[in-house]
Amino acid sequence: MTYASKAIIDETAAYLASRTRIRPEVGLILGSGLGVLGDELDDSVTIPYADIPHFPMSTVEGHAGELVLGRLQGRQVALMRGRFHMYEGYEAERTTLPIRVMKALGVKTLLVTNAAGGINLGYEPGDLMVISDHLNLTGRNPLAGPNDNALGVRFPDMSEAYSRRLREVVKSTASELGFAVKEGIYAGLLGPNYETPAEICMLRTLGADAVGMSTVSEVIVARHSGIEVMGISCISNMAAGILDQPLSHEEVMETSEKVKERFISLVMAVLPKM
Repeated sequence: MTYASKAIIDETAAYLASRTRIRPEVGLILGSGLGVLGDELDDSVTIPYADIPHFPMSTVEGHAGELVLGRLQGRQVALMRGRFHMYEGYEAERTTLPIRVMKALGVKTLLVTNAAGGINLGYEPGDLMVISDHLNLTGRNPLAGPNDNALGVRFPDMSEAYSRRLREVVKSTASELGFAVKEGIYAGLLGPNYETPAEICMLRTLGADAVGMSTVSEVIVARHSGIEVMGISCISNMAAGILDQPLSHEEVMETSEKVKERFISLVMAVLPKM
């Protein structure tokens, strides 16, 4: 079974369309600890991933595992409270099925967020980083295999994977709210183990500012689908070897909890401008 087939995408989209009158124009994928934004939607319907045809299950703590369709700041949105990762055992093609389905429902713009480890020594836990570009170091690509020209071109351009226009919107909006955001390059690795200090040293040499285990495949498929992308990383901890302490998912969740009010205020202010 290929999860990039138009038949599967259309079947899944038809099911979701039957559950709500919302026809989303903006998609949001919320990473570890950031799903609280889903509570802000009006006229919403919440659908567990287990009920959606062909969707995998999210198994990571801090990921609610449900899709919320509703209105936020005057925009009709599809919001994922939790995502799917290749380290959970899913193929890249399947982890990105929701982006294909969002496109079929009418989504034109995607906000993708994640919790990431800070590599740039000028960062600290709690910073928000606008993603300017990424390094796909997962060893996987969701576009590998036969290409359906109805979904996108064989060789999509990635020279502006993260919209320059939207990056400027986020930075100016944060300034209006009274705080600054970082801007940098996100390195996506397969996981699930955290990186070694040597690997972090390598990633810094390659130009990465933050590292995580998601996002890159989603962005590749979004751009293949013609969706404009904005990415925001919550720097939840400093990467291995920078501080003399072990890494843990609990720290990721604790930092996400501390930064959630600033994150929500930023997204709420940005949405009307997208």
